Amino acid sequence: MLLLQNAKVEILPNWDHTCLLPCHFLQLASAQITHPLEVDALQAVRRALNDAGKNLNSWKKTDPCVSNWTGEICLMDPNDGYLHVQELNFMWNNLTGSIPKEIGNLITLKLLLRSANQISGPIPDELGSLSNVTILNHDSNNISGPLPKTLANMTTAGHFHLNNNSISGQIPPELSALPQLLHFLLDNNNLSGYLPQEFSRMPNLRILQFDNNNFEGTEIPNSYKNMPKLVKLDLSSNQLTGSIPTNKLANNITTIDLSNNMLTGPIPSNFSGFTHLQRLSLENNNLTGSVPSNIWQNVNFRANATLTLDFQNNSLTNVSGTIDPPSNVTIRLQGNPVCTSASEFNIVQFCGPNIRDDEVSGTSNNTSNPTCLLQSCLASLYMEYVPESPASCFCALPLGVDVRLKSPSMSDFPPYMNAFVLDVTPVLA
Repeated sequence: MLLLQNAKVEILPNWDHTCLLPCHFLQLASAQITHPLEVDALQAVRRALNDAGKNLNSWKKTDPCVSNWTGEICLMDPNDGYLHVQELNFMWNNLTGSIPKEIGNLITLKLLLRSANQISGPIPDELGSLSNVTILNHDSNNISGPLPKTLANMTTAGHFHLNNNSISGQIPPELSALPQLLHFLLDNNNLSGYLPQEFSRMPNLRILQFDNNNFEGTEIPNSYKNMPKLVKLDLSSNQLTGSIPTNKLANNITTIDLSNNMLTGPIPSNFSGFTHLQRLSLENNNLTGSVPSNIWQNVNFRANATLTLDFQNNSLTNVSGTIDPPSNVTIRLQGNPVCTSASEFNIVQFCGPNIRDDEVSGTSNNTSNPTCLLQSCLASLYMEYVPESPASCFCALPLGVDVRLKSPSMSDFPPYMNAFVLDVTPVLA
């Protein structure tokens, strides 16, 4: 209630006298400024980061959205008239510092991308307040500490890329309450404890990549078979023990990597019949028994598909059935007792030294050309032949390009290497 005592109110001509209190708000809204809470949050983020490369110089300007701070995308909400931050992207800027808790006030944020910096410290619990985030990319930093349970509140998230950090402790089972999650990447961290059975509640999960951690447990969860859309399961380089579950995984699986653990028991026959399988890696475990030949015999291969079966360095003593795989199947058995009787099982060709995938697929990067004289490229030690050049024996300085496959779902890349090189190579007139 507004009380006016002994006050004179003058009604000016052509002035909407109904606007007594809301006028100030309407003037602010019509100016399209960033919401004040988000301004405070962004300024806290700026104070928490060290920008040696001065890539965020524009963050010194007054209003984040109006002055177009680097890496931000904003939209105006007609309900309140303010500009709200939709995307916060400062990947690949060599930033140091930490993640401030105030970032939880950016509640309209949909993309939070901080990959490939040197951000350290823990993930604050307040990050879980960002319930509209669809992509959370914090990979390739120095983030440490445990994963907050509050991340389970990010129910619209489709991508959790937290790999290549120093995150430690047990994965909270509560994160199974992320129904839209597609990619769950936690590889190359210091996580430990058990693998939660609850993750089978993620019906849309396509990539589960937890390799290079310290997970333990007597058995890989049988419940992972309930992920109907899973295409990649990588639990390699952990400390898992026990046997491999006999329940079959999703039919669309392309990659199963359980290598470099302490798994025991036989290779189950449930690995057969996967028409999309490209790699099954079980090397460097303590597996025993027979090599089941039905893994490659019961596959209806797609055109140009290849399959690599790596069983190296186990305790396999036998081969069940006839080992006569198609030409597009590579089997590696070296380091197993069965190779001591290689001639008996007719598996000599599978017991030799390790062969690189590019050699198997005929895509070796050898740049020598026997029809060209070596002296042709001796003008510089860094020059190489260019086989695609219309000029015979043409050599040039190569332009090296590092390509980072952010969300790998295809493990057997060499068959597609030549087409990929042609796609990314510029055509020079």
